[in-house]
Amino acid sequence: RTMAVPRSPGSREARSDVAPARAPQLLLLQGSASQVAMRFFALCLSLQAFALLAPQANGQQEPADEIQIEVVYVPQECRQKSKKGDLLNAHYDGYLASDKSKFYCSRTQNEGHPKWFVLGVGQVIKGLDIAMLNMCPGEKRKVIIPPSLAYGQQGYEPAKIPPNATLIFEIELYAVTKGPRSVEAFTQIDLDSDKKLSKDEVTSFVSTHLYLYICFSSIGRSADS
Repeated sequence: RTMAVPRSPGSREARSDVAPARAPQLLLLQGSASQVAMRFFALCLSLQAFALLAPQANGQQEPADEIQIEVVYVPQECRQKSKKGDLLNAHYDGYLASDKSKFYCSRTQNEGHPKWFVLGVGQVIKGLDIAMLNMCPGEKRKVIIPPSLAYGQQGYEPAKIPPNATLIFEIELYAVTKGPRSVEAFTQIDLDSDKKLSKDEVTSFVSTHLYLYICFSSIGRSADS
C-alpha cells in the first residue's frame, strides 16, 4: 500500500500540480470571449437590420416609379418656365405603352382648343403634374409615366385604360400664366364648380381682370394728368 508523499515545491511534479491554478485565467479568457461574441452578435443584428431597410430605401427610387422625359423641342427664348400653381394651356395625346394605342387626344375635344388647367393641383394625373414642370411656352415633350403615377391598379374604364398601365404622353405647351394662388381664387374661376377650368371660364376671368386693370389704369393716368 502506497502513501501519498508530499512533494517539494521545487520538484517537477509540484510544477505540474500548479496547472489547475491557470483555471481562473482560462475563465477570464472565456469571459472576454463572451463579451466579444456579444459585440459581434450586436453587429450582426445591426447589419441585418440595415439589410432589411436597404431594399425599402432602394424601392423608393426604382426606375419603375420614375417618369421618363424626352424633350423633343425647346424654343430659343424661354422667359418663363412652368411651376406648380401656374395656369397652363396645352395639347397632349395619350397612348398605352403596351400597344401604342391612343386613348386620349385633346385636339378632338372642346372644339380642338388646347386644354387649360392649373399645374400641381390634381386636375391631371400626378405623372403629368410632375412631367410638365419647368416647361417653356412652345416646348414639346414625350413622357412615359408608370402606373403608380397614372391610374394605378384600378385603371380608368371610361378611357379604356387597363389596370397597371404605363402611359405615354406627347405634350405641346402653348402658354404659361400666373394661376390662382388660393382655393378662393380657383373657386372664383370655376363657375360651374366641376373642379376644372374650361376655356370659357378662364377667358371670362382674364377678361374681367383685364377690364378692371384698364379701368384703374385709365383712372390713374387721368389723375396724373
